[in-house]
Amino acid sequence: MIKQKGVGLIEILVVIFLLAVGVLGFVTLQYRAVTATAEATNRVQAISLARDLSEKIRINNSTTAIESYKTNLQSQSTQITTSYECYTNYCSPATKAQFDIHQTYVEASRLGMRIQMQTCPSTSNGRQCIYIAWDKTDPTNNTPTTTGNIACTKSTANSFSYNDDSTCVVMETY
Repeated sequence: MIKQKGVGLIEILVVIFLLAVGVLGFVTLQYRAVTATAEATNRVQAISLARDLSEKIRINNSTTAIESYKTNLQSQSTQITTSYECYTNYCSPATKAQFDIHQTYVEASRLGMRIQMQTCPSTSNGRQCIYIAWDKTDPTNNTPTTTGNIACTKSTANSFSYNDDSTCVVMETY
């Protein structure tokens, strides 16, 4: 009978393999945790933007202001341009709406997000929804506007839901 001295090469390789599998599992968990944290942060920021704009709409709720919000939130080109400065100058309800939209657009752009307002899907009362999207999601219902992106939501006559893998929030505003 031969007595073995020390640890054999096979045992060392098995231990190294098990240690590598454990470290790889830990790295994977860390990556998923960081991804989930970033997604949660984006959702909180998007909800904050939507809530802020919704509150501004509720305060500035004249007929002309509501129409200005609807019109100017339909595309990014109308959100970008404004020559109004309502902090020190008087603004009419319509110009205040344009100012509010531009301020929200600037903040959304800083965060890498896009914003849009449209009639809420699957409703018969004409309520408006604020869509805020980021990454490869467009702030739209059913049809994306950018090649390679997906729409935030999908709807039929009786249902409304987020698309799989969409990165967006929708808030009913009025």
